[in-house]
Amino acid sequence: MKKSKKDKLREECGIFGVSNHEDASTLVALGLHALQHRGQEGCGIVSFDGKNYHSEKRHGLVGDHFTDHETLKRLPGFFAIGHNRYSTTGETSLRNIQPFFADLHMGGLSLAHNGNLTNALLLREALVKDGAIFRTTSDTETIVQLVAKSKREKFLEKLIDALFQIQGGYSLILMTNKKLVGVRDPFGIRPLVIGKLKNSYIFASETCALDIVGATYIRDVENGEIVIIENDELKSIKPFPTQKPRPCIFEYIYFARPDSVINGKCAYEYRKNLGFELAKETDLEADMVIPVPDSGVPAAIGFAEKAKKPFELGLIRNHYVGRTFIEPTQSIRSLGVKLKLSSTKSIVKNKSLILIDDSLVRGTTCHKIVKMLYESGAKEVHVRIACPEIKFPDYYGVDMPTKEELLAHEKTLKEMCDHINAKTLKFLSLNGLYKALTGSSRNSGYPQFSDHYFTGEYPIKPSDKLKGLKVKQLSLLSGKSNN
Repeated sequence: MKKSKKDKLREECGIFGVSNHEDASTLVALGLHALQHRGQEGCGIVSFDGKNYHSEKRHGLVGDHFTDHETLKRLPGFFAIGHNRYSTTGETSLRNIQPFFADLHMGGLSLAHNGNLTNALLLREALVKDGAIFRTTSDTETIVQLVAKSKREKFLEKLIDALFQIQGGYSLILMTNKKLVGVRDPFGIRPLVIGKLKNSYIFASETCALDIVGATYIRDVENGEIVIIENDELKSIKPFPTQKPRPCIFEYIYFARPDSVINGKCAYEYRKNLGFELAKETDLEADMVIPVPDSGVPAAIGFAEKAKKPFELGLIRNHYVGRTFIEPTQSIRSLGVKLKLSSTKSIVKNKSLILIDDSLVRGTTCHKIVKMLYESGAKEVHVRIACPEIKFPDYYGVDMPTKEELLAHEKTLKEMCDHINAKTLKFLSLNGLYKALTGSSRNSGYPQFSDHYFTGEYPIKPSDKLKGLKVKQLSLLSGKSNN
């Protein structure tokens, strides 16, 4: 398997669904646009017009495909669901772009999924042995197959039957010819919220997607809850044994858009608090605080406020860089960070800098940024990270390096500092992280979040024999080719 060279945790996916609205597909396109930060590989919309299902899927960004009238005209109906893709399982072909649609014995079913199933390989193998034919390499299709294979009579019974067989972190939006259904995993690892626009109910990954269509936030789908929208009424069932919620802590730190509301606060406010707590743990003389844009900006503002030090934009991000437009040689590749970031030389020259970012994964980008600042004349560069050391991989829908590739997995603090060539390096403590997010220290008896990135305490142990690998390509992991 080709190893990831990404130096940031990659967003999972964004999902959005609308019931009973004459412009359902247009609203979904707008909602996906607001959730674009959660996935940029592909996007899709499936609509239902009361008789037929209609599907449009594309590689790339929502704004490149779902803004013209002709495309949306091919998606008629009062019900629609959509998906932004960043692949954590399966290849990047068009067939893996969601929402998926299947014509089952009970009728049509469309499904959009955010997250990752930790027992997908085992389930897939058993289903194939039982005669199932898979059209994709995505773990999401496993859910569709389980619903199709269920011997139960009614759709909700079939769905519950399937949900009791899967494991992992997930949120789902399903659409039948009668219902729009939202589901959240028993620990609530992956997010899903409910909104309302007049008589229309909406499911979305984040509240920012409700804002863009003018919908009112109602509440979150609770962990282990199935919410059914039928005949303009909302019903709820909770078939799972009760669990304490363990939402993904990186929704607070990184994934959610800064203006999205989580537990009554904007993500921006949590991130500013992280910087505030980081400053409380830092005793350092320096001339100014600068963020790594855009991810480190809120934490840097909080840090500077608490430390009473000047906040400056010592780095400027180029927002118009997509994929590298040339095939670089090694000498050109080393300049790659300058395509995205540049330093404000007159600001940083002869200054002692506190460089703030939200996380440190592989350390390769941070090393290049520190080098750039020194080349721009900085006197000292002290790196401060607004979360603890990331030592363990994720299995619930976050694409990240393997355990061996994580900088903090085996290296000491000094070794990490030497690796990025900083003057000093410090991470926010785990207790500091919890104080920033909850106002109190981490409860040693039970964590309030899925914080396995830092602690190795997984809410659900992976059933698949991953041995530290990422679930990136089911066909490769199973030793088979689907091309």
